[in-house]
Amino acid sequence: MKTRVKICGITNSEDAEAAVNAGADALGFVFFQKSPRCISPGRAKEIVRSLPPFVTPVGVFVNEDRQGIEQITEITGIRAIQMHGDESPEFCRSLCFLPTIKAFRVRKTADISLYKQYHTNAWLLDTYSADQYGGTGKTFSWEIAKSINRLGIPIILAGGLTPDNISKAIEEVKPYAVDVSSGLEMEPGKKDPTKIKDLFEAIGTT
Repeated sequence: MKTRVKICGITNSEDAEAAVNAGADALGFVFFQKSPRCISPGRAKEIVRSLPPFVTPVGVFVNEDRQGIEQITEITGIRAIQMHGDESPEFCRSLCFLPTIKAFRVRKTADISLYKQYHTNAWLLDTYSADQYGGTGKTFSWEIAKSINRLGIPIILAGGLTPDNISKAIEEVKPYAVDVSSGLEMEPGKKDPTKIKDLFEAIGTT
């Protein structure tokens, strides 16, 4: 099965175009004001409107309330919701008007029992950080990711993925999708088109 690719932290049309032309299946737009990759709903709307029909725009939220999520999805036209904060299982279930992704900052295998409470369309596995909700640029134990993948829930692997390790990550974990952000950047919020091209060339060899 083809591993899908989401390029996250899109802040401008040039990066969106480069990702789409390289073969991205989804683009992530961060609506968390403390993130260096935050984008305004108005700017995201402009980029989303320019996307081809089979590229999915994903809204990334951190502890946003339901009203805020509803308003941003209506303004922007995003077609999936990624919750990257401390959202409860009940809150995630309430967002049934669009496909949902719950992100987990992975620490240890024992935490898997907590993940099972979340009945979302997919789980995103990211690197744990006590003071960041994502974009750490660091990997975590892929052995834990492999254990989670055996549960049969679509897994999106994130955390420190780059053109140099993406092929190994896909071969080892066999995720439904990969999510890459800081590993493709020249600086936070600005992608490097050469790194985007290199990423997809590396994926094409797996």
